[in-house]
Amino acid sequence: MPEQQLRMALPDLERLPLIDVPAGYALRTYRPGDEAAWCEIMNTGIGTDWTAEKCRRELTEREPFLPDGCFFATRTGEAVATACAFDVLPEGANAAQVHMVCAKPAHRGRGLGRLVTLAVLHYMREHGFSAAFLGTDDFRVPAIKTYLGLGFIPDYIEDSHRTRWSAIFAKIGDRPS
Repeated sequence: MPEQQLRMALPDLERLPLIDVPAGYALRTYRPGDEAAWCEIMNTGIGTDWTAEKCRRELTEREPFLPDGCFFATRTGEAVATACAFDVLPEGANAAQVHMVCAKPAHRGRGLGRLVTLAVLHYMREHGFSAAFLGTDDFRVPAIKTYLGLGFIPDYIEDSHRTRWSAIFAKIGDRPS
């Protein structure tokens, strides 16, 4: 059985940084028909078998999907990064999930993951959520740095997570809170 993803939590959405769109990019929300563009992004970092049909079946047609909570960073009209809010409440908390964060390789390292994640967090706050959580993988060190920079903290939900987080903090030269 594969290990469960690491979980991170942002317990308070009140003091979020302002959204700052990098020069040359724009930010927009999901539009019907975006599934193919979304799959192009996801196939570069969240699996390799995304199709428009699978995207509709597993994401856009499922109840936790919030169309106005799905954001795309675009460059000259092309969707190049994405993140979305899913309305799934862990343990009854007033939290939503940051989900499907990814940027195309040619656009990584430009702050787009931070941009779309922050857009999702602002959306959550504006829609009455008080906290956020997400799942991530140990090898996604740049993403983890971004999440930590936004105030997310490790949420130790499995016995193995303390050891796994210690290894990550050793790589990035930081210590857990």
